[in-house]
This record gives sequence, C-alpha cells and structure tokens, in this order.
Amino acid sequence: MINIIRKLIVVIVMQVMIDGKIMKLTAVWEEEGSLKYIDQSLLPSQLKIAEAKSSDDVAEAIINMRVRGAPSIGAFAALGLAIAIKNGEKMDKALSKIKNTRPTANDLFYALDIVANTYGDIDPLETARTYVNKVINESRKIGELGKSLIKKNMNILTHCNAGALATIDWGTALSPIRFAKMDGMNPFVYVDETRPLLQGARLTSWELREEGIDHKIIVDNAAGFLMYKKEIDLVIVGADRIARNGDVANKIGTYEKAIVAKENRIPFYVAAPLTTFDKNIKSGNSIPIEIRNEIEVVNYNGIRTAPENVHAYNPAFDITPARYITGYITPIGIFKPEQLFLYFGKIGYDR
Repeated sequence: MINIIRKLIVVIVMQVMIDGKIMKLTAVWEEEGSLKYIDQSLLPSQLKIAEAKSSDDVAEAIINMRVRGAPSIGAFAALGLAIAIKNGEKMDKALSKIKNTRPTANDLFYALDIVANTYGDIDPLETARTYVNKVINESRKIGELGKSLIKKNMNILTHCNAGALATIDWGTALSPIRFAKMDGMNPFVYVDETRPLLQGARLTSWELREEGIDHKIIVDNAAGFLMYKKEIDLVIVGADRIARNGDVANKIGTYEKAIVAKENRIPFYVAAPLTTFDKNIKSGNSIPIEIRNEIEVVNYNGIRTAPENVHAYNPAFDITPARYITGYITPIGIFKPEQLFLYFGKIGYDR
C-alpha cells in the first residue's frame, strides 16, 4: 500500500493477519474525515480498529493508552486536532484538551504546535497529513541507518514497544531489526515483558510474530542475567523525549538496562525520530515524568494482584543519563553522546 501526499512517498510495512488474509496497516490513519486507529489496549487478544471523531475521543484514547508510543501519539494528536477543527470545534479548546493528556513525550506537543501555528495559513488536515508521512519516513530511515549495527545472528534486547504500533509504521528500535531481517541477518530479539502494562509481551512480541522475526519474551528482571551470560550482543530502545545533553526519557526500566549493559560492555543505543529531541530541555532533570494510576500496578486484567488497602507508585518513565548511552540512531545519522551538541541544530526542534 502506498500513499502519496505532496510527492512524499510512504511505503506501509506493518503487516497483520485479519480473517486469514495478510493486510498492511499503520497504527493510526485518517479516513473520510475521521481518525482510525488500532486499539493497542486490546492486543494481542483482539485486533480492533477504533474511531475518533472529536477532541474528547482523541484525549481519551491517549490517556488510556489505546494509542501509545511518542511518534504515534504525536501523529494521532495532529490528525485529531485537525479533524476536530474541521468538525467545528474551537481550536484553542481542542488544543488544550489534547495537550493535557500525557506530559512526557515531546512528539505530542511538537505535533500539536505545528498544526496550531500554521492554522489560518494552511489546511490543518494537510499539515497533519504531511507531518504523519514525515514521521513514517524518518522511522524508515532509522532502520536503513541502524541496520549497520546488527551483525549476522545477533541477539538483541529491546524494552517496551518501539515498533510500528508506537511510531505509526516501521518503528524506532524495531526498524533496524526489520531491515536486518530483510537483509538476511537473522536477528534474534529478547523482548522485555515491560511491567505493569506488558507493552513488550503484548505489543512487541505481536509485531515480531506478524513479521516472522524470531524472539522470546523475558521477564523484566531477566535481562541482567542474560547480559551476564553473554547472551545479549546489543540493546536498542526507543525514547519519549531526549534533552539537549543527551539524557533520555523512556519507559520505566530503561535506566537499569543501560547501567547493566555498560557494566557488561554491551552497546546500548537509543533510536528516535527528530521530533523526540527537545531543544528546550537542558537535561533529564527537567523532563516531566508521568505518574500513572496505581491501579495498573495492583490490578491486572481486572484481577487484584496485591493485598487490599496497599498502595503503589507508578512512574511511567525514567531518565537514562547520556553517559550510559553508546549512541543515538536518528534519521540523519548515528551519533555518540558527545556529538549531539554539534548536531542539535539539525536534530532538535524548537517549540
């Protein structure tokens, strides 16, 4: 399936099996004036195509992680704001509602600002479509460049879900793995289950299975043991926001993986589109961290997993300092932490 918008060609790569037929889908897309998306909260047991028609629908889907992953959230928000405006909603009110959903991912704010700042000069839907296709192409480029890090028969660890579901298509962390698979490099992936919502076990494993990429799910605390046993050659993760000094906000548990990888001399790479780099944030200390409802920790799938009247603390993200990161896989190159300040003019975006 190929979409062409403003002469920008986007090849859709994520394939799924529906009613015995292989179909190609993106995580979110606009169709006949409404916003369609894969409801990620139901995977892998149910593949449901849901619809958002208003800013309320968009905000609810982001808050409840029906749409998740920084680039997909940004794309969904941009399209959602444009459609809300088309449907007669006041721009400022819709913008505020969608912005106040989740605080950590830079892509959400950048995407919304692009639509809002060009409103009145350019059709909001055209702006959003162009933005979406740009992000997809950046994810593809991450794979094309990042595949050079993957050697034949490598064992790769990834955390959470940084695949096509999280980035509209291709993925960030999974994009180099997809390209390595296509090049016959036969990568094997260890997938952290990623507590408490199991984005690795539910989503990354689902994507890899659909793509025919060999993998195993591991409990989060098993990664260190596998590194110690020399069974992991490379770690690639995604990111929700990257500060000017290279500190990275990503799914909770990323920090400890980076520390253990460095202890065991295993390369640790962060893959991210340009929209994830935030010029306005000096270091990880200034990145806002979302604290989610404790119910996600003490309950799972409607079943209480902790004693009654016991509380939980549920940060959705942590900060990995740049000193633990080997490099950043971006659409314009692979950079070491000490190189970022030289290239941030090209990488980071002002808001």
